[in-house]
Amino acid sequence: MQQSRDILFRTLADPTRRAIFERLCRDGDLTVGVLTAGAGVSQPAVSKHLGVLKRAGLVRDHQEGRQTRYSAQIEALTPLIDWTKEMNGFWQSRFDDLEDLLNRMDQ
Repeated sequence: MQQSRDILFRTLADPTRRAIFERLCRDGDLTVGVLTAGAGVSQPAVSKHLGVLKRAGLVRDHQEGRQTRYSAQIEALTPLIDWTKEMNGFWQSRFDDLEDLLNRMDQ
């Protein structure tokens, strides 16, 4: 679990990859050409980023005629969602403890 979470964090740390993933989440299946038009980087760069996203399990590709279409695999974010929930619980308990301490100090 830790390793998959680390891979996801490293993969999404790059702003261009994150933007490509977000666009696929928002717009659905897209080709490299369409992704390149809005990415601000070259087609080979978009292809490399898609390869990294695919290896991390965040993107899947499928052939449609002569074109390859890419789609976001949102369920691949589950390890990050679980980690965020865990951290939320951790910090919430710390804030509750701080609030209790401050209330005792006010009395």
